[in-house]
Amino acid sequence: MSDTSLRSGAGYWYPDESSTRRAVEVLSAMRTYRVSEVSMRRRTRERMAMGETDLIAIQYLLRQQRKGELVTGKDLASHLSISSASTTVLIDRLVRSGHLVRKPNPTDRRGIVVEATVDSDDEVRATLQEMHRRMLAIAEDLDAPEAEVVVNFLRRMSAAVDEIDAEHGDGHDTDDAGRAEPSAAK
Repeated sequence: MSDTSLRSGAGYWYPDESSTRRAVEVLSAMRTYRVSEVSMRRRTRERMAMGETDLIAIQYLLRQQRKGELVTGKDLASHLSISSASTTVLIDRLVRSGHLVRKPNPTDRRGIVVEATVDSDDEVRATLQEMHRRMLAIAEDLDAPEAEVVVNFLRRMSAAVDEIDAEHGDGHDTDDAGRAEPSAAK
């Protein structure tokens, strides 16, 4: 073994050097945040009595509606990376629960668009508003140089993770807890 001894820290095995210790602390803090975020999303889904994909779909539709964009089933399937059959089942379920409505597509008389209902928007806002308020308050505490460092770091980490997926297209995705699951056929 080299002069640098190995140590275990928060689930990572790296040389015991100060820069590496700092990096391990950062990665451990990211892991802790991720666990907290996953737990919060689970509690949110439970309060709203819906699954993860349902919540993501509603949030996507609300964002698109705020931008004045129409969303078709095909658009939703693409955003969620699910099949058209799965999208139909999802839309049917969310229409039955009162979260979505189907409307004629004004640009294609044969097609339909889906929209989140006002009640759905109100429910998402009521459920997520406090969390967003707390997160925004913490982000607002950063001064401009700190914010720039955080944004740059997170973008670089996202790119690094995305590159791994692209390089090692092994046919598996992970769920919110990081567990491997087979990719859906597209």
